[in-house]
Amino acid sequence: MADRTRDLLWSDVEGIYAQVLAHPFVGGLTDGSLPHEVFRHYIVQDAHYLRGYAKALTVCAAKAPTDDDTLMFAEHAAGAIAAERELHADLLGGLGLTSEQARTLPVAPATRAYVSYLLATAYGGSYAEGVAAVLPCYWIYAEVGEHLVRTGSPDPLYQRWIDMYAGEEFRAVVDAVLDATDRIGATASDTELGLMREHFTATSRYEWMFWDGAYRREEWPVR
Repeated sequence: MADRTRDLLWSDVEGIYAQVLAHPFVGGLTDGSLPHEVFRHYIVQDAHYLRGYAKALTVCAAKAPTDDDTLMFAEHAAGAIAAERELHADLLGGLGLTSEQARTLPVAPATRAYVSYLLATAYGGSYAEGVAAVLPCYWIYAEVGEHLVRTGSPDPLYQRWIDMYAGEEFRAVVDAVLDATDRIGATASDTELGLMREHFTATSRYEWMFWDGAYRREEWPVR
């Protein structure tokens, strides 16, 4: 392959990423117009999501062919739980909700679907497929953070969120996973590379759906 695997994957989702940036949820973070009740819905769903995401990362760690990749994904799984406990507790406090209260709130449809897809791919697919499926949550958040930090936000809560994903520490985490992705793609068969592209595109779409669901404060249409 002439191009790095990351370049091929990103070329598949450039249109999706453009729609992420154009979404009123993302725009509302920078101009401060996003209602706090919408952001609270997002943070609650993100807490639910990260618990499932951490499990998908542990499966990637278990399937990794090298000790370095096993260690990396295991550390990231622990980091996802730590993010839930630390950042979310801080943000939820500013939104008038405790972490314990957030845990009791329902998992929204987009959250349930996204987590189910991640876990099904991680458990049922190859290591390469699992990595491709978890990659958008790393990469798109880093790109969004870097985009938003250029203008910042007048809302201190939103600025804390932006600073986390625009920070050098998070960027280093993302770059490590992108390096692993390139190594995987360099030896992948055409079939496996096709599956990586399919999963990466699917979960990039789920990223947009996650923000859109939060913006609409999505609930189950039937109960």
